[in-house]
Amino acid sequence: MDKPVYNRVKAVLAEKGKTNNWLADQLGMNTNTISKWCRNDMQPRVETLFQIAKVLDVDVRELLVSTK
Repeated sequence: MDKPVYNRVKAVLAEKGKTNNWLADQLGMNTNTISKWCRNDMQPRVETLFQIAKVLDVDVRELLVSTK
């Protein structure tokens, strides 16, 4: 059974030509945490999603998988 996909952090990083390491540096976070988000093994907190959106210059909604 496939695990559910909740966030699009990995996809948006790829669209922007950025890496996990770059995002970790921008947020002052561990690269392992970023990797877990990208694999959807763990989800960022809502506050962190807004920080990610700001750093990537995207609307926060672009970081989430739509339910509709």
